[in-house]
Amino acid sequence: MGPLLLGAAGVVALAVAMAILRSFGPRYRVGRLLAVVPPVPVAEAVRIAAADEQRYVRVDGRIDSDEEFEDEHHRPLVLRRTTFEWHPAAGEGGHGGDDFRWRPLGEPNLELAPFVIREGLDEIGIDAAGLAEGLVVIPRISEGKVGDLGDRAPSNVGPTGDARMTVEQVSSVEHATVLGVPRREADGTTRIGPGMGRPLILTVLERDEAMRVLTGGAMGRSRLAISALATGVALLTAAVVWWILESLVGTGAAAALAASPDPTVLPGTDIRTGTAAGFVGDPLFAVLGVAALGILSVGATLAWVRLTGGRARR
Repeated sequence: MGPLLLGAAGVVALAVAMAILRSFGPRYRVGRLLAVVPPVPVAEAVRIAAADEQRYVRVDGRIDSDEEFEDEHHRPLVLRRTTFEWHPAAGEGGHGGDDFRWRPLGEPNLELAPFVIREGLDEIGIDAAGLAEGLVVIPRISEGKVGDLGDRAPSNVGPTGDARMTVEQVSSVEHATVLGVPRREADGTTRIGPGMGRPLILTVLERDEAMRVLTGGAMGRSRLAISALATGVALLTAAVVWWILESLVGTGAAAALAASPDPTVLPGTDIRTGTAAGFVGDPLFAVLGVAALGILSVGATLAWVRLTGGRARR
């Protein structure tokens, strides 16, 4: 029962880790892709598109555009997305004031200028209209009342309800990381966008900062998930090792020795030579056990690398 209980505890720990990670919603997937997709040069992404290959890749480079626009502080932008949200005040809108989840108010307002990612003399266009949860930047958030929204205010909410405006923008003077599928357009240009069931991702942040934005500052939850994952892997590994040792030595060896006054041969002992217990008794079972331990170790390592993103970029 020892290995079984240990393995069950490991499975429970892994389930807790996955539940915590899933609680981050779609941005958990964005963070995982940012951590594990290896970068390729822009020239290689262009070649992939020309060869009509379906590959999800990551490119890094400088943002460039001939049609940038300015914000209120005269910064050159290529993308600005403004999202309005609201929730009712207590006793309004028939909600009784007990549901304070933020609700989207219409579709986000997207201002977009065509832009490319440039690396040396190579460049690739970005299908930024396909960005959804894949836009990872530091948001600017303003809060107020529904009455401040004017014509945007929902008809079923009084003016005292809470409102929030979130602005996400990308400047043409920044470096960016983009993940997507490169493809050749009908006009001969090459662009990278969503594909293969994965989102288009764009961020101007370093990996660690992007992860903090994706978790919404809930670093405690993410550390708890990593701890639960490490604990689960350790428990499962210990259970497998325990099970292999029991299989090689024999669970009933001690009882047999105590029950009989006659010399007892330990399981796996070579009776011809009197050597100690080893692989002679059941070599195939031992080999299979060691192979299972190796496979589990490889799987645990891959899971850890996917969660932590391996070695951080300099």
